Amino acid sequence: MIDDKGYIDAPIEEGIDLVKEIKRLKEEKNAIILGHYYQRDEIQEISDYIGDSLALAQVAAKTDADIIVSCGVNFMGETAKILSPQKKVLVPDTNAGCSLADSCDAVEFEKFIKANPGHIVISYANTSAEVKALTDIIVTSSNACQIVNSLPKDQPIIFGPDRNLGGYINSLTGRNMKLWDGACIVHEKFSIEKLVELKKQYPQAKVLAHPECKKSLLALADKIGSTKGLLDYAINSESKQFIVVTESGILYKMKEACPDKEFIPAPPDDSTCGCNECAFMRLNTLEKLYNCLKYEQPEIVIDEELCKKARRSIDNMLDLSKKLGLIK
Repeated sequence: MIDDKGYIDAPIEEGIDLVKEIKRLKEEKNAIILGHYYQRDEIQEISDYIGDSLALAQVAAKTDADIIVSCGVNFMGETAKILSPQKKVLVPDTNAGCSLADSCDAVEFEKFIKANPGHIVISYANTSAEVKALTDIIVTSSNACQIVNSLPKDQPIIFGPDRNLGGYINSLTGRNMKLWDGACIVHEKFSIEKLVELKKQYPQAKVLAHPECKKSLLALADKIGSTKGLLDYAINSESKQFIVVTESGILYKMKEACPDKEFIPAPPDDSTCGCNECAFMRLNTLEKLYNCLKYEQPEIVIDEELCKKARRSIDNMLDLSKKLGLIK
């Protein structure tokens, strides 16, 4: 039924209340919907949990639901399956890939590791199950600096796949991690020239930037942090205006949490559009979500042995995060 499209393209009854039907199916099948901050507004509205990669991984590891529907990109669905292998994990559209994950081929990454013996391998969560299986510790932008700082100062480290995040961590920790040369196309596309113009237009605005952005752009930021970190900063700040330099899906939660504040999305370099969206994240729609729950497809399937190897690196992240007081 999925064919080559990557999603269920079954006809939907005309005039159907999709939100009502999705909620009914969710209840009927004991399913939960995990939505990333970068999803469309309507997907976030119907999600049971909204969060960044770390928060959604925690939910996936603990849920009592029989079915997990991961509304994000594919590596998030894989992470949910790795942490809950006994659960059925669904994604609305398998075409929802990740440019950063795609920039790190597991075969080439393994060669990189073998060429640098004696290094602990730390990988960003935005990676495939195969790369996670080659990794000692997975990190997210919420916990990467703290986890790196918890390791002995003389411990050589390989960091992949994001060169921008790795460089940022090096600058904060004084480390000299060997960096894989990967990047997120969304965060790479932000224009420093257009950001400078926005700062002139909104001189009182605080600039909030994700560490996946280039170093030159981070130099203009008032706050650098994970998606959740930027949201928390906006909530707690006395400022009333913010220029947001990350995927514009986060504006939904920012506006919801701070209706009295103004959030201005930073534009990409190669477009007249006023915001920067991840095309992969936007592939998930209510129609695809409805059919996904109705037919319980597409399903994430991972080889059992691969699942066990990949889980070790995620468990190491969660254990270290607990020891460091980052999560409960």
